[in-house]
Amino acid sequence: MRAEQVTAAVAEHGEGPVWWPDWGGLRFVDGSRGDVLTLLPEGDVTRMHVDAFTGFLRPRANGGWIVGGEHALFGADDPRAVPTALVRLLDDPAIRLNDAGTDRAGRLYAGSMAYEGTANAAQFWRIVGEDVSVQFSPVTISNGFDTSPDGALGYYVDTVTGRVDVCDVTPEGLRDRRPFAVIDPAAGHPDGLTVASDGSVWVALWDGHGVLGFDSDGVLRERIEVPTARTTACAFGGDDLRTLYITSSRQGLTDDPLAGALFAATPGVTGLPVTPYAG
Repeated sequence: MRAEQVTAAVAEHGEGPVWWPDWGGLRFVDGSRGDVLTLLPEGDVTRMHVDAFTGFLRPRANGGWIVGGEHALFGADDPRAVPTALVRLLDDPAIRLNDAGTDRAGRLYAGSMAYEGTANAAQFWRIVGEDVSVQFSPVTISNGFDTSPDGALGYYVDTVTGRVDVCDVTPEGLRDRRPFAVIDPAAGHPDGLTVASDGSVWVALWDGHGVLGFDSDGVLRERIEVPTARTTACAFGGDDLRTLYITSSRQGLTDDPLAGALFAATPGVTGLPVTPYAG
């Protein structure tokens, strides 16, 4: 299967797509520019600046939204408003926030990485309001997180491990982290991920020109080809949640006219509605 191009190369470092009807469809971040991008129905993209870097975004249970900035979590009560800082998570200028996700109870799980990719310099937290607890430490490049349809399992990527890991989701935190799927480095490096309603796990591949789909047992079932190397994250969207939107990065690929574009595919499964952040 091959993904189709949806937009021009609108992002320097596209990441973190999220479909949410209350804000009009798909939003994603342009991380290194510190912006949030919104895909309009006619295919144009609008841009909102938030911070020096943006890593992720999610709807909020109160009707607003949150954005992961360079060192802090930002939020606004109106999803059309520019968010302001809520909780500072980092003080080291060499470390920034990266990807995140919510569990089915609305708890936020967010991680970090060093700008230089320094090994074991980062952490992965659970965040509920001002209650922040470390889940995994140390990590190197904290990336995708999502949960199974029943909320019992969490899937997590620390890119340098070359794996997707799975763990148990409990009210006290994540437990018993273990390998779910190992990805051959020749195929690319695991980045952002999303889980479909049938329990399959879809993982974007940095330097891999695509997305891999694994069934709930960790067996590879599908590869989606993307015509640019640095795919970063994916999320199901559209009114029926059957379109898989795929972001990409232009970092290190300045001669590739498709790098930084948004792509889409329909792999024959239905996504899960994103759970708003409860904090």
